[in-house]
Order: sequence, then C-alpha cells, then structure tokens
Amino acid sequence: MSATPLRLAVINSSVRDGRFGPTVANWITSLAKERDDLHVDSVDLADHELPHALSHNPAEDVAAELAKVSPRLAESDAFIVVTPEYNHSFPASLKSLIDWHHTQWQAKPIGFVSYGGLSGGLRSVEQLRPVFAELHAVTVRDVVSFHNCWELFDKTGALKEPQAATAAAKVLLDQLVWWGNALSEARAKTPYGS
Repeated sequence: MSATPLRLAVINSSVRDGRFGPTVANWITSLAKERDDLHVDSVDLADHELPHALSHNPAEDVAAELAKVSPRLAESDAFIVVTPEYNHSFPASLKSLIDWHHTQWQAKPIGFVSYGGLSGGLRSVEQLRPVFAELHAVTVRDVVSFHNCWELFDKTGALKEPQAATAAAKVLLDQLVWWGNALSEARAKTPYGS
C-alpha cells in the first residue's frame, strides 16, 4: 500500500433546485475523510456552469469554468460519482462534465453512490458504466445505493440506520483504494496509451 494518500474526487452531479445530492455527497465524503489512505476533494457541479453542447473553441466563460474543474479532475487518482436517476438515466450536468474531459478519466477507478426512488438510482449507474469504459476508466463493481432516499436520512443529513450503508461504503472505498493505487503505480511506470 502506498504511504501517500490517494487523491479522491467526490463528484456531486445534481444541480437541480431542491436537490438531495448534497446530503448523499456529504455522507460519503465524511466517511472517505475518516480514512488515512484518502485525500478528498469535493466537486459540486452546481459550482461549475459547463454548457451541455461541446465546442472546439469554448468561449471565455466556458474556458474559465473548465480552468476551475479540469485540473481537479486531472490531479485525482480516483473518483466517486454521486448521482440521482432522472428519467432512467443520469443528469445532463454529469454528462456535460464527462464530455468536456477525456484524459482526466483515463486509467483511473470510478465508484458510484446513487440515490432515488424505488430503483435507488441504479439505472443511472448502469448507463454510466459503458460511458466511462469508452473513456478508458475502470468502474468498480460495488455500488452504494439509496432506495427511497428521502426516508433514510434525518433532517441533519445523518442516516437513520447507518450500519448497512456504512458497510457498503467501506467495501466501495476499499475497492477504490486498491484500484487507485494499482492504476496510479501503473501510470507512473508506463504512461497510459504509450
């Protein structure tokens, strides 16, 4: 195991008014910050107004937004994407972030924490897996999913019954650390794509 903490970016992907995402993102971020093997950066897409259409010549305002978020993604060794499910898929804000970046995802692990109604956001996760595979990222198997999430957290943002979700989060974080260290060492030895 590396003595240097792995740089983990936790991406809160929902930008809608009244969103529940910050509750879930804060929960997984607090668990990740308890670990000595992780250094956590919280990336809230509500703070980054990326357009949904791609352009080869981004305007100054787009370039400014990219300058705020792109280096943070590039510096990360691993990612957790916190995603709701909108119409059986993931938010447009997340697709925009993904599409504006390419090399930042390559040869890095990505884990998912999803939330929603009956499906707990799992359909959005299953759609994200092939998207990230196309970008040469490695998605880890285990997911933390909150079904009917609004009923599971109290008004302070704490889980009412945290045992199962905390155990699932430990598995997810352990997998991210393993893959993050393995892929980081591999990239240092041989740059990806060479």
